[in-house]
Amino acid sequence: MEDAPSVLLEGRVAIVTGASRGIGRSIALELAGRGAAVVVNYNQSGHAAEQVVTEIQSAGGQAFSVQADVSDFNQAQRLIKTAIDKFDHLDILVNNAGITRDTLLLMMSEADWDIVQDTNLKSTFNCSKAALRHMVRQRYGRIIIITSVSGQAGNAGQVNYSASKAGQIGLTKALAREVAARNVTVNAIAAGYIDTEIWAKVPDDLQQTALSMIPLGRKGKPEEIAYAVAFLASDQAAYITGQVLGVDGGMVMM
Repeated sequence: MEDAPSVLLEGRVAIVTGASRGIGRSIALELAGRGAAVVVNYNQSGHAAEQVVTEIQSAGGQAFSVQADVSDFNQAQRLIKTAIDKFDHLDILVNNAGITRDTLLLMMSEADWDIVQDTNLKSTFNCSKAALRHMVRQRYGRIIIITSVSGQAGNAGQVNYSASKAGQIGLTKALAREVAARNVTVNAIAAGYIDTEIWAKVPDDLQQTALSMIPLGRKGKPEEIAYAVAFLASDQAAYITGQVLGVDGGMVMM
C-alpha cells in the first residue's frame, strides 16, 4: 500500500486576515510551512505582523505583510489586489479577523454591536467578494472562514459576537452553493475555547466553567485550528464545501 500523500500547498498563494497574532499567526505559519506563499494581513499590530513574516522567511518560505482594516470595503479590495499584484494569483483566503466586545444586551451600546458586526462579518463579505472575482476566473479557490461555537450554540454576554459568527456560518453555506460550479470551495471552522490572548483575559472561575463543558477537558491550541485550515485549503479537501468543521474538543456536537 502506498503512503498517504502529505497535505502540501506548494505553488499556492494564501491571504490570512488578522494574522499578526493568535489563531491567525498559527494559520499563516502552518500554510507557509506547507509551501504556500502567505500574505500576512494586520490592522494595527504591524510589528507583530513583521515578526510572522520574518519567521516564515527564516524558514525558507515566502511572505509579506499588508496593513488593511478589512472591515472597510475599499481597504479589503486593496488587500486582495496587492496580493495578486505580488504573486500573480490567489488560491486561498482565510477570513480570520475578529474581535469581541462582550457585555449583556441590556448594557450593550450600538457602537459595541456595530464594530463586532463590521470586523467579524462584514470583513468576511468584503474580502470574499474581492477574492472571488479572481478565483472564479481561474476556476480554483479555497475560502475558509474562522467562526466560533458561539455562532452555533450562542453565549450569554456575547449577543453581538454570537450573531456575527452565526452570520458567517450562513454566509459559508450560501456562498458555497453560489461558487461550487467554478471549483471554489467555501468552508468554516467553528473554533472552541482556544488558548489565545482573548482566553487569558477571561476570569479563572469562568475558565473553569467553560472547561467543564468540553468533553476532552482542555482548551485548544491555535495550531490545532491551523491544521484544520491547512487540510481544507488542500486538494485533498476538494470534495468538501459548505461545511462547518468544529474544532472544539467536542463542546458542540451537531
